[in-house]
Amino acid sequence: MKKSVIFSVCAAAALATGAQAESSLADAVKNGKVKGNIKYYYINTHKEKSSGNSTAFANSIGGQLSYTTGRWNGLDATVTFMTTQPFALPNNVDTSIIGRDNAVKAGQAPGGVAGQKGFSVLGEAYLAYSRDNFSFWGGRKVIKTPLISAKEVRMLPSAVKGAHASINFEGGFRVGVAYLDAFKQRTSSEFDNIVKHALGDKTKEITGNESGVVVPVCISWKGQKNAIKVIDYYSPDFMNSIYADWNYRHKHSDELSYAFALQTIIQDSVGNADDNLAKAGSVTGGKAIKTRAGAAKLTVNYMSMAFTTAYSKVLKDDGYHDSLVLPWDGTPLYTNMITANNLFLSNYGKALGADSAYIGGTDGIKIAYRQDFGAFGFSGYSMTLSSAWFDNDRFAKTQNDLNAVLAYADAGFSIALKGIWVRNGAGAAADGTISQTPILHQYRIIANYKF
Repeated sequence: MKKSVIFSVCAAAALATGAQAESSLADAVKNGKVKGNIKYYYINTHKEKSSGNSTAFANSIGGQLSYTTGRWNGLDATVTFMTTQPFALPNNVDTSIIGRDNAVKAGQAPGGVAGQKGFSVLGEAYLAYSRDNFSFWGGRKVIKTPLISAKEVRMLPSAVKGAHASINFEGGFRVGVAYLDAFKQRTSSEFDNIVKHALGDKTKEITGNESGVVVPVCISWKGQKNAIKVIDYYSPDFMNSIYADWNYRHKHSDELSYAFALQTIIQDSVGNADDNLAKAGSVTGGKAIKTRAGAAKLTVNYMSMAFTTAYSKVLKDDGYHDSLVLPWDGTPLYTNMITANNLFLSNYGKALGADSAYIGGTDGIKIAYRQDFGAFGFSGYSMTLSSAWFDNDRFAKTQNDLNAVLAYADAGFSIALKGIWVRNGAGAAADGTISQTPILHQYRIIANYKF
């Protein structure tokens, strides 16, 4: 969809409500609101492999500055400037908080020169309209859905370009549809065609076209204790993905509550991709996409503590590419960990790879404990400990992750210290070949001020 179409729809919707005096529009601009954040990020990643050990780190400072106009005839506009600026870099740079995706697009190694350069980008620029039970936005926007998401675990969020409309109905029902044609990965300075970003230089070979779109359709319902959501992400000549979940929440008392959730994901290649990937010699080794996955999660909250346990399963099918395809920063499984989360499979052209919980045939188990120390007189302090195991008969050894987070938050300021330890981290190439990293240690310091 062209930008002119998106903005024309917004303008028509606004005019349909009746003309306003020019001063009202001027007041909307004058009375707009500014918000943003300033973030400092330090990351240190150490890997031990049979080919040798490596350590990379980086410092970066940046954040976002956003301006939203006041509402005029149900219409408002938002622009968000984003930047990440590294400093005091070593010889071996961890570019995952700078421009890793820029390096990959330039044909360089992830730590390449292009990835070490800071950048600034207009990450959001959209018009929004709402009236009664109808809402619409069009332009560049940060969104959060299970399979296309912001993934705000690094310096900047990812964003999309397109349009979205939704209607709320009585009884808690909501129906929405979107048209997305571009995606900006969190370590990229540019918006790329959304399918081209996923498949890179293999796009035409796989889909028969140089570009493509994704059309998500969402139906959801929310009651007092239950919520159900189903989203169909359709991309012609590439892939159809169906995500569904059910969430149940119950408050037993002021001290005790619990939540239970189920989810399922179904993915299949469609059109030209279904035919081309099935051909001998394709990037997937002659296998069309067919992925089936599910997970369950239970969380119990007692006073200032929270206990979570989760299980996930991705079905194995040797006749197909059976790993989840997650090119747009979606990390949906409940067993997802800070590191074992397909973090780099959303880099340019890396869609058909997978890791840990998301590889075909993997069983995942996760346990987590969160403690809010406010109950002990340390207001704002919290700690989260989590561990996960990922097993697959394709793995030489079971993968184990351990994550520890100590955090403090007060008003607009927050700081988090994160430690990540992974043994036998597993990854799958597009053709299903499995590789494992014996040891990965990572440490992060993230300070953030929101205003």
